Amino acid sequence: MATRTDAPTRREQILKEAARLFAERGFHGVGVDEIGAAVGISGPGLYRHFAGKDAMLAELLVGISGQLLTGGKRRAAEVEGDPEALLDSLIEGHIDFALDDRPLITLHDRELDRLRDSDRKLVRQLQRQYVELWVEVVRNVYPGLDEPAARSAVHSVFGLLNSTPHLGRPGALPGRAGTAALLHRMARGAFGAAGA
Repeated sequence: MATRTDAPTRREQILKEAARLFAERGFHGVGVDEIGAAVGISGPGLYRHFAGKDAMLAELLVGISGQLLTGGKRRAAEVEGDPEALLDSLIEGHIDFALDDRPLITLHDRELDRLRDSDRKLVRQLQRQYVELWVEVVRNVYPGLDEPAARSAVHSVFGLLNSTPHLGRPGALPGRAGTAALLHRMARGAFGAAGA
């Protein structure tokens, strides 16, 4: 989730462990005592950082949606004027998320409906903005694609990249760099096929 190199804060440690545990056993299958134990504090000690499990779930899902959008906008500003390079950069950024934050993908798929309406709407709003950023870039790279086709292609590539929680057990893959390169080639191939 974070791109910082310094040590994670206690709050970040809690969120990381909560995401892992929620993804493994489901939101209702995990208690605050288990989350606390995973980070070396008492369950009630978590309430100094979060109002409860619902607040953790909301921060995880709203947070990652916001981070993806912010990262996409940053990449767009850094690579302005070169749509091919920008598409590659967006793909690389999403692959980093898909490989490094796999529990959040599982959590989103299983637990999004557990969020309060306002949080769920915010997640959807952030995701729509992220998709639209990609659609614009894809249409600049493949000008023959109309908007609905570009949007379908973007969602399809997200499905491909977000399949990482299902890639198999650790050690069965070619390593992070090899998996990232494979995913990148497949994403560009999918966009190329859509734009052909």
